[in-house]
Amino acid sequence: MGAYWGPRKESPEDCARRTAEFLTLLASCDPLLAHWYKPARTRQEARKSPLMPPELATLTESFRRGVNREKGGPAIEQLGFTFWFGNGGARGEDVDLRITCGDHGGATPNSCVMTLPSRGANAERLITAPMLVGVLRSMTQAWDPDWALATSWDHRAAMGETPRAGGFVGWVTYLPRRRGTVPPLPAPVRIEPVENRGTLIVLAPERLTASNPEHVERGRRVGELLARAGMLEPVVD
Repeated sequence: MGAYWGPRKESPEDCARRTAEFLTLLASCDPLLAHWYKPARTRQEARKSPLMPPELATLTESFRRGVNREKGGPAIEQLGFTFWFGNGGARGEDVDLRITCGDHGGATPNSCVMTLPSRGANAERLITAPMLVGVLRSMTQAWDPDWALATSWDHRAAMGETPRAGGFVGWVTYLPRRRGTVPPLPAPVRIEPVENRGTLIVLAPERLTASNPEHVERGRRVGELLARAGMLEPVVD
């Protein structure tokens, strides 16, 4: 899952406020998403430094430490700040978050990327259309992205030779109102409004897989319709 947006100058304090809002919204989605920890050498050590409930001072300092810089050189503030942390679960059953915020150089998009569990009960519970819709809604409310989606790496690859952020559709895709108006889409594709911000597009109520030709064709067809409406431009050139 990931939310992406173009150049936006923001301070470490701004990034911290958005992160605190996001973590608070996530906590209401599922118990697994209510526990987060600062990075550490081991998972045991990480559990000694919880990030919940979110404290702005702690998050601000974490982003300050994640300023981009050349080795031994000064901070390159136009490249923003990066903070990578997780929820301390067993490998393969955990969730990680990587946030890049405040980049106003325009070379790469800002982003909030979440890797979901790949196995176990957590994966079975989280990787469903209703859960992904809820989490993606939280992402869009906190980060106001130019594009966001939830999908598998295999499905992403099936959408084109070099799919770029903002240029294809996933299982669940978010497009803000500023990108235009979503055209009529074929059933069983479902659309849901996100307050006054934009629209969520759900390709399938069941689990979307790249091994299902119907799912792949549906994703390409919906992508074509959105591209014709001018809504699938890459987030950055």
